[in-house]
Amino acid sequence: MAIIKIEAAMPGLLYHKPEPDAEPFKTPGDAVAVGDTLALVELMKSFVPITAEVAGRFRGFLIGDGEDLEPGVAFCEIEE
Repeated sequence: MAIIKIEAAMPGLLYHKPEPDAEPFKTPGDAVAVGDTLALVELMKSFVPITAEVAGRFRGFLIGDGEDLEPGVAFCEIEE
């Protein structure tokens, strides 16, 4: 089994949830399908979804909810 680190393509604030009171898009152990939304990145008041390009099992976030995200930085892991 390989562990895939998902990296950001753009800078911004990383959000694990679609809304402050909602559940996270994924929690450790959840199944991940290609196209599933993993998180949102806020850049200049626009929210861009980050979707999975691989299927597997979600291992967890590497960056906290609402924290800064830079391009090329891994923010979560998926186990294939």
